[in-house]
Amino acid sequence: MVGSVIVYEDLIIGEGWHKKAGEPHAEVNAVNSVKDKSLLEKSTIYVSLEPCSHFGKTPPCSDLIIQNRIPNVVIGTVDPNEKVAGKGIKKLIEAGINVTVGVLEEECNELNKRFFTFHSKQRPYIILKWAESQDGFIAPSERNEQKPVWISNPYSRQLVHKWRTEEQAILVGTQTAIDDNPKLDVRDWSGNSPIRIVLDRNNRIPKTHQLFNNKLKTIVFCHLSNNTNEENLTFEVIDFNQNIAPQIARTLFEHQIQSVIIEGGRQTLQTFIDANLWDEARIFKGKTIFKNGTKSPLIKPTTNQPQFILDDELIIFKNHD
Repeated sequence: MVGSVIVYEDLIIGEGWHKKAGEPHAEVNAVNSVKDKSLLEKSTIYVSLEPCSHFGKTPPCSDLIIQNRIPNVVIGTVDPNEKVAGKGIKKLIEAGINVTVGVLEEECNELNKRFFTFHSKQRPYIILKWAESQDGFIAPSERNEQKPVWISNPYSRQLVHKWRTEEQAILVGTQTAIDDNPKLDVRDWSGNSPIRIVLDRNNRIPKTHQLFNNKLKTIVFCHLSNNTNEENLTFEVIDFNQNIAPQIARTLFEHQIQSVIIEGGRQTLQTFIDANLWDEARIFKGKTIFKNGTKSPLIKPTTNQPQFILDDELIIFKNHD
């Protein structure tokens, strides 16, 4: 996600942003929006991410800046993608352009935290999400139907669907898939449904469950597989006798998945916490009291200020390790 602004004598004369992969980059849209192109030779272009220097789905933006003789470039942060990674800045400087790097760098990094994590750590940006009762349980000890037992209110659940549209994939464990028979799609918000990822070590999830309806791309992690990949359904074999979290993260990286929200049960969530493979934890605390059941995952507490969605409490932790 990149934005760009072009300024001439303290006036914005052009602006643009990168709308979709494969479409013109922010700098291209900004330059194209300038009515009097002769002003470009006396202007400054601001861009939140280093201009690219290679031919991908679009031509290099650094070349565009050089061709239009824009004398000053202000860059928020360096691109971690090894195809760029300082090469765009080097090309601009060698062309005699005055380049400033690191303006509002922290904010620019936050804007593209998924992209940065993917390239710098070679894994997706990992978000943990769960709802727990007032007395610290994520599920009751007994349930009467094969569907979720709601702890949070409808507005919190709508927010979760909004979050799903913002991430590339969603992951649950075996027991959650069996007990809840979830669709793992987006219904209460407008946007794309994420890729569905499910852990099924011994192929216990019934093939009649909604995760196997072929409506969305689905990746199943299993220990041994006699299954055949189908359209929208891929089986990945990992060693469940070893730590599965890094294996899953590595495989999702190979699938070019830049972010995943994990909505699994306690065991799945705790596996990623114990492996310290997570970037955010988003925890709802409802007013429901279970008295007994499945305890919520254990995570290192922080001093984050809670938010409130009606009577639900929402705490978002960031992993700074």
